[in-house]
Amino acid sequence: MRKHFRIWLIALALWAGSVMVVLADFQAGVEAYESGDYGAAFREFRLSAEQGLAEAQLNLGVMYDYGRGVAQDYKEAVRWFQAAAEQGYTRAQSLLGVMYGNGRGVLNDNVTAHMWFSIAAANGSKTGSDNRVIIEKKMTPSQIAEAQKMAREWMKKHP
Repeated sequence: MRKHFRIWLIALALWAGSVMVVLADFQAGVEAYESGDYGAAFREFRLSAEQGLAEAQLNLGVMYDYGRGVAQDYKEAVRWFQAAAEQGYTRAQSLLGVMYGNGRGVLNDNVTAHMWFSIAAANGSKTGSDNRVIIEKKMTPSQIAEAQKMAREWMKKHP
């Protein structure tokens, strides 16, 4: 019994140490970004994003979207926004809606944009809610119904 407890404690310590490294990399990225050193920010965010930190994934998406520290690449922006959105990161969900609504990095798709805005709104995003109202003006009632159905299905799979 004691041996299993020691193994569990060692595993917990290793996990906690890796979380601290991810957060340290992320914080270094924030500091670099705020000082205008986008190359260093990108490197630090990338380390944390690859470890699954949603906020770092969002920040990489923004950097690709605006071309800060990297060549502007809307497809990569969408990829990182998607990774963060799948983890429930509301701002990334709203930004995915923007990408689909504007056809940046993906084909223009108002139904999918509405879906992401609806998900963000359901998670408390005023921006998502406001953008959903705007995009609805470009959609038919059947498109809105389809988007609502897609949002409900996504939310069931991602409680």
